[in-house]
Amino acid sequence: MEKKLKVGVIGGTGYVGQRFIALLEDHPWFKCTAVAASPRSAGKRYEDAVDGRWKIDVPMPSYVKDMIVYGTDEIEKLCEAVDFVFCAVDMKKEEIKALEERIARLETPVVSNNSAHRWTPDVPVIIPELNSDHSAIIYAQRKRLGTKRGFITAKPNCSIQSYVPALSPLLEFGIEKISVCTYQAISGAGKTFADWPEMSGNVIPYIGGEEEKSEKEPLKIWGTLGPDSIITAKVPVISAQCYRVAVQEGHTAAVSVSFTKKPSREEILDRWASFEGAAQKLDLPSAPKPFLQYLEQDNRPQPLLDAGFQHGMGVSIGRLREDSIFDYKFTCLSHNTLRGAAGGAVLMAELLTRQGYLESK
Repeated sequence: MEKKLKVGVIGGTGYVGQRFIALLEDHPWFKCTAVAASPRSAGKRYEDAVDGRWKIDVPMPSYVKDMIVYGTDEIEKLCEAVDFVFCAVDMKKEEIKALEERIARLETPVVSNNSAHRWTPDVPVIIPELNSDHSAIIYAQRKRLGTKRGFITAKPNCSIQSYVPALSPLLEFGIEKISVCTYQAISGAGKTFADWPEMSGNVIPYIGGEEEKSEKEPLKIWGTLGPDSIITAKVPVISAQCYRVAVQEGHTAAVSVSFTKKPSREEILDRWASFEGAAQKLDLPSAPKPFLQYLEQDNRPQPLLDAGFQHGMGVSIGRLREDSIFDYKFTCLSHNTLRGAAGGAVLMAELLTRQGYLESK
């Protein structure tokens, strides 16, 4: 691009906000020009606002250290300084919904990491490789909001991005039922072992709201465009269990699946090996090539070895075998704060830019 788009990061002091800030350093299309956080951080230098709380595994970029943090109660000022925003705030759901709609009505597009608007009918929930066409619903959303350029898009739940990409190339075989158990890293809760020591050597068999998201959000991604909403798919039926495990980065999923037309093992491996989506075809800057990899070793994928595949933007699959109840079972893995959170949102923003929805004010 001749001129980089100016980006704001709302919730920039949190774990995912820090990922956004790191990913935007030297991005070829985007430049972070503003950061917002809770009012208690407002007016501080960014480095001071996160003093002792920089959690991710790369150094704080120098460009952001002296940036003065806006409060979330200063959104009008922030919107004047940017072309669009990434939103990753830690607030109550209704507060997030109101904040994001307010920003959109200020004619500033929102690319959200939050769950608040994922079930708003005219808000697309996009994985760029899978449902890039859903962005067309933005026209209907703008009509509802009364905006010319403002809108909201949402990134899906981090855990479903480990296994939905592996299932999507198999939809042609008529997926009927899915049973999935996710083993989710503590960074998904914005934590490290330093501030959550009781997770060391531990498993917690419950993550609030996660199972419902895991069972329903894939159906919106696999849905179709209606005139003023995304029409959610009716099948397959999904049953999910979600566990928090003693891993820093990387969500693992154990998947079992039944088909109306059972494919051969070779057909499944072929679909995974050849799969590419709009992100790859449009040659987006953050697009992994390849998106999916299949690992033949019986003990792979593993978070320590494979979460970083394609700079954390690819999905690893392994242990494909027939199942005694379902047709097949296999294991998936993705990096939850890169592909599953900030990286997936940056890739979505790249898609929206290429499609013409994001541009300079």
